[in-house]
Amino acid sequence: MSKLTINSHAEFEQYIGKELGASDFMTITQDRINKFADATDDHQWIHTEPDRAKKEGGFGSTIAHGYLNISIAPFLWKQIAEIRNIDMMINYGIEDLKFNQPVLVDSEVRLTAKLKSLANLRGISKCHLQVTLEIRGNSKPAFSGVLVFLYYFNNNSK
Repeated sequence: MSKLTINSHAEFEQYIGKELGASDFMTITQDRINKFADATDDHQWIHTEPDRAKKEGGFGSTIAHGYLNISIAPFLWKQIAEIRNIDMMINYGIEDLKFNQPVLVDSEVRLTAKLKSLANLRGISKCHLQVTLEIRGNSKPAFSGVLVFLYYFNNNSK
């Protein structure tokens, strides 16, 4: 499926209740996990110590931080849809988030999205995206939930 291009709130409304697509797969490497640990000061061994995680962790390897998986969602969302004619986009919130499955190091993940709702709040588009972070080869996703974004379409595209 090709990337969606959305130029206005009115165009966005056409997709309410529809599947919007899937991102490319991204590999979650140990280097990415370590950098996230450094950025967040979360160096729990299940994430950062491969030898110990293999022996003691119960998963056979290190696993990605749950919040690392969430943090890549906006990047992956931009692979699904290009929202044009905006002055600004704000990550507004996350609703009904559930971690379903750990992401093992070197797993490939991708985001799928459905437009759950879209509201026009005095010129600001409040977007609720039902998302799932799939793990290649695993029937259970890493997480599912609703991402909430605010899009400030510029005056020429409302």
